[in-house]
Amino acid sequence: MASIPTLPGITSQMVATRRLKTHVLFSGAEGGDPVLFIHGNASSSTFWEETMLALPPRFRAIAPDLRGYGDSEDLVVDATRGVRDWVDDIKALSDTLGDRPAHLIGWSLGAAPALQFAMDHPGLVRSITLVNPVSPYGFGGTHGVDGRPNYDDFAGSGGGSVNPEFVRRMQIGDRGDEDANSPRNVINTFYYKPPFRAEREEAFLDSLLLEKTGSDRYPGDLTPSANWPAVAPGVYGPINATSPKYLNLSGIVKMAHKPPILWLRGDSDQIVSDTSLFDFGTLGKLGAVPGWPGDDVFPPQPMVSQTRAVLDQYAANGGEYREVVIADAGHSPHVEQPAAFMEALIAFLAGG
Repeated sequence: MASIPTLPGITSQMVATRRLKTHVLFSGAEGGDPVLFIHGNASSSTFWEETMLALPPRFRAIAPDLRGYGDSEDLVVDATRGVRDWVDDIKALSDTLGDRPAHLIGWSLGAAPALQFAMDHPGLVRSITLVNPVSPYGFGGTHGVDGRPNYDDFAGSGGGSVNPEFVRRMQIGDRGDEDANSPRNVINTFYYKPPFRAEREEAFLDSLLLEKTGSDRYPGDLTPSANWPAVAPGVYGPINATSPKYLNLSGIVKMAHKPPILWLRGDSDQIVSDTSLFDFGTLGKLGAVPGWPGDDVFPPQPMVSQTRAVLDQYAANGGEYREVVIADAGHSPHVEQPAAFMEALIAFLAGG
């Protein structure tokens, strides 16, 4: 069923729901406590397989490919809904599989639908694990720990913020390592802390290359802007869906039901960081993008600090969270440092 061969112990299934045909990986006993794994951008459920297999027998691991990724049905993401297309897809999958409360684990972009799902369907969430999560205020175009937009049109975020050469190389299926923008080099340089190389490098590259591309897929469309860096969000695709124009997850602090949260992150993440190398504020400050208007107008987005500020308020309002920083890891600690990652994760899940 899966385009990418799975590890022993992982089963692949295409699940028809009321919204789309969703490709899902499973492991563990069918009656076990559900743990739902949500992958990030430029990846798929494949990146979760080792983590799924390392769970104790009491758990049932479920890892769907999000709309636009992997082997799931190719449908457009309406970015004006934020991440609710994915949330509604996950709810439809939950309906089909039996609607049992689950532990949610969201990596990078996948943390956004995990949090939104908890706000929209609180009775179906036992706990939330955030792995190197996108800021609650989205990706790009904000400043301050309270996520204030740099411009009214949210310039500097959305589909126009993605390196077009990387997208072009995805579209031609580039598997080489001659160019810095090749998918292989992006994975090895930014998903991990170099010089780490994953044992399943080819499968993870396959996973990235399965993402659907185009102006209405990844990265999505853009709107010209009079503000630096001259691009504002469009209305389609995953990167527009995580623009602060459409995404604000700070509402978790007001939830009546507050499931416990574990925040796991690598200590050397270059993607989600207070100085992210994928953020126009950082790139402008480094001189990599001309015309930067300065820290007063467009500073680097303090992504980690924004997450911490929201989670601190979550705790102040009656919730609980724990932050665990995994040493010698970048954006993918579950791949880079699986022993330390699983130790923290299993201890957390055991409490739920």
